[in-house]
Amino acid sequence: MAPRMNFFQIAPDGAKALNAVEQAISGSGIDHGLLELVRLRASQVNGCAFCINMHVTGALKNGESHERLHLLSAWRDSPLFTERERAALNWTEVLTDVSRTHAPEADFLYLKVHFEDQEIAYLTLAISSINVWNRIQIGLHARRSTGQVAAAA
Repeated sequence: MAPRMNFFQIAPDGAKALNAVEQAISGSGIDHGLLELVRLRASQVNGCAFCINMHVTGALKNGESHERLHLLSAWRDSPLFTERERAALNWTEVLTDVSRTHAPEADFLYLKVHFEDQEIAYLTLAISSINVWNRIQIGLHARRSTGQVAAAA
């Protein structure tokens, strides 16, 4: 599939606004490694090749292990993820599939055990943001060179 258009060229003000949201998330104090896992997991659920590639690359550059990345889609069955990470990954899946899940109270309460309110707000924003990016990249058939992952590894 050929790319349909370059979002950044066609809608620069929209891209600038989304990047401002990303800067706010980066400044929230939530661990960058956790944010990469959340972004990667949402991208896996959505099937966004562009974003999966980007966030695997970012995670590897920031010291994430290959083993944890390989097991991310099966995080529920892997002992390699902390309870805090599990709460964030669960919330990621709940919000990414919100039309089916409707964000149940039990999932929110599980999140509250491991995160403060401000962290929950920014984590929710990060999950929402990656879902926006996934929809832009999937909808417009964005492509990223697969050679970038190999070079990062």
